[in-house]
Amino acid sequence: MKSPLLFLPGAVAAEGSDEEVAAHYGDLFREQRALADGTGLVDLSHRGIVAITGDDRLAWLHLLLTQHVSELAPGEATEALVLSANGHIEHALYLVDDGTTTWTHVEPGTREALVAYLESMKFFYRVEVVDRTDDIALVHLPAGSIAEVPDGTPVRETAYGRDLFLPRADLEAYAAAHGPLAGILAYEALRVENHRPRLGFETDHRTIPHELGWIGSAVHLQKGCYRGQETVARVQNLGKPPRRLVFLHLDGSEVLLPGHGTPIRLAADGAEGRQLGFITTSARHHELGPIALALIKRNVPVDAELMAGDTAAAQEAVVEV
Repeated sequence: MKSPLLFLPGAVAAEGSDEEVAAHYGDLFREQRALADGTGLVDLSHRGIVAITGDDRLAWLHLLLTQHVSELAPGEATEALVLSANGHIEHALYLVDDGTTTWTHVEPGTREALVAYLESMKFFYRVEVVDRTDDIALVHLPAGSIAEVPDGTPVRETAYGRDLFLPRADLEAYAAAHGPLAGILAYEALRVENHRPRLGFETDHRTIPHELGWIGSAVHLQKGCYRGQETVARVQNLGKPPRRLVFLHLDGSEVLLPGHGTPIRLAADGAEGRQLGFITTSARHHELGPIALALIKRNVPVDAELMAGDTAAAQEAVVEV
């Protein structure tokens, strides 16, 4: 379902899983600066929207998710994961409860599998799981925005801004009234700057929460049982994760950014050296220049000079070594 905002003058479609919204509207750095200054909005209407209702919804979600949500207060934002039995990340959910409904947005292309999993786990609980993607669109307002929020609109407010669950029919009118619009590339550059992982970008089939720094923000270590908890507890108490997320400053003289999956090696070992990890997300930042997130082996020294493909990279630790 392509966003109607993708057909506005100057809009350039994004690629990959974000292809249903605009990468930018003609000026990437202007759009980034607007978001950093607390103005404008980002069209995230390609994300999946899942609503859970029923008297048991929070107690039930508490049993399934990595986060403590049984006592989630109305209006309180949180995030949570669904893990496999082996502790690998399968879903990332961004939640807020309005007192009657738990609203969740998830990565594009993941909502069907998430809804199927939730439906399979309902048993005798008084809950209803509804895919609302066709009639609800997500819009992001940056931190500091004074844009008006329509009455009755569920809002998920965090340190990075507000996520609005708008009726899809109101998307164009709201964007026209509260622009300027910023594309997904501007939003992603600020996400990388803030070291925030994203499912499907910073994760692969074997990623565990500790590798990405999701302990605390998305994983509560003192809550009851959930699928995959044994792995979380074992790594927390007995060891270290095999990989860790890092933030990279990339050589600004290169024309092309290293894309997702670009191998990372020690600079001293050259192009034939052993692969130590890979680029997860790269971006051009309006102040920092070319930057990236990457997943590398835990034992790589923090001060090691790295190469992402042919691009020199200096790392900053995100996850404790």
